[in-house]
Amino acid sequence: MKLYKPLPKMLTIKKSKIHGLGLFALETIEPEVNLGMIHYISEFFDKECIRTPLGGFINHSNNPNCYKKEDDLIYEKRIYLITKNKIKKNEELTIKYTMYKVGNKNER
Repeated sequence: MKLYKPLPKMLTIKKSKIHGLGLFALETIEPEVNLGMIHYISEFFDKECIRTPLGGFINHSNNPNCYKKEDDLIYEKRIYLITKNKIKKNEELTIKYTMYKVGNKNER
């Protein structure tokens, strides 16, 4: 029986110098690796954005090492976290927030 794992095996959550907790690499990760879904938006949930555990700990950077890729389907949208360049072991993964203003108290 497979157990549910909220994060890919190459990532962990720990204290961030950017803000609170963040996602960190446990090993070197190559560019263009799809690390998994970070947000799910569906018409069945009144277009609410559901954040996955992976999406809950990614911090903002103006010079991010990851980006978001969207699959825009008929009734839903899935947003995935993709590495932009090589991520070194123990490096924090970051994206540029675009869904809301950085600094907004509702950003997390």
